[in-house]
Amino acid sequence: MARPDKAAAVAELTDKFRSSNAAVLTEYRGLTVAQLKTLRRSLGENAQYAVVKNTLTKIAANEAGITLDDQLFAGPTAVAFVTGDPVESAKGLRDFAKDNPNLVIKGGVLDGKAMSADEIKKLADLESREVLLSKLAGAFKGKQSQAASLFQALPSKLVRTVDALRAKQAEQGGAE
Repeated sequence: MARPDKAAAVAELTDKFRSSNAAVLTEYRGLTVAQLKTLRRSLGENAQYAVVKNTLTKIAANEAGITLDDQLFAGPTAVAFVTGDPVESAKGLRDFAKDNPNLVIKGGVLDGKAMSADEIKKLADLESREVLLSKLAGAFKGKQSQAASLFQALPSKLVRTVDALRAKQAEQGGAE
């Protein structure tokens, strides 16, 4: 039978997995407490970075309906639970790992789907949600103005064609 403190820890982790948009598993071996504090600050307000026990985390992930590879739970593990923009948190982890090679991104979960470390690094290379949305809005606006000019060009072309036909008919009528 499970001890009450472990059952509570599993329940808390399960809740975090369910309420998060993404979770990134990292190995933090060799990082100091001060470096971990800096990492937590760099992730921003939309992510929680917690050192966890591997077996409890594996159980919690399974209870949340997430299947993770057992290799992700080798060595000391910490999880960044992301409730906001996962790209922003992935960038924070990637940038921190560049400066501190002791932080190793193992893998994670995005919207319930497992991701490898390489996929998380690719996610970090994306632009933020706001930038992507503004680019999309700009593309839509550009397509609308192209459509408006196309629709405006059709009647004016028709008028020029009719005028040309009238002029040609007038020439032919005057020549006979």
